[in-house]
Amino acid sequence: MGLLTWVIVGVIAGWGAGKAVKGSGLGLIGDVVLGVVGALVGGWLAGRIFNVNNPISGFNLTTLVVAFLGAVIVLLVFRFLKKR
Repeated sequence: MGLLTWVIVGVIAGWGAGKAVKGSGLGLIGDVVLGVVGALVGGWLAGRIFNVNNPISGFNLTTLVVAFLGAVIVLLVFRFLKKR
């Protein structure tokens, strides 16, 4: 994926995960970072657990879903570690 695609996917996935888990967005930069990290985590998990070939493959619905779910996982893990 190109840099612009990563940023767009990051904004959408990070914003959605921020809304779903925290109830509000994290700001533009926070959403992008969360979405990109979520895409990496979600892509890795999709490949390992569900044997999905190339889950992060450009700007499409599969990439957005994988990035969103990965971002939700990242937020939940962060919230868990923060409480400890």
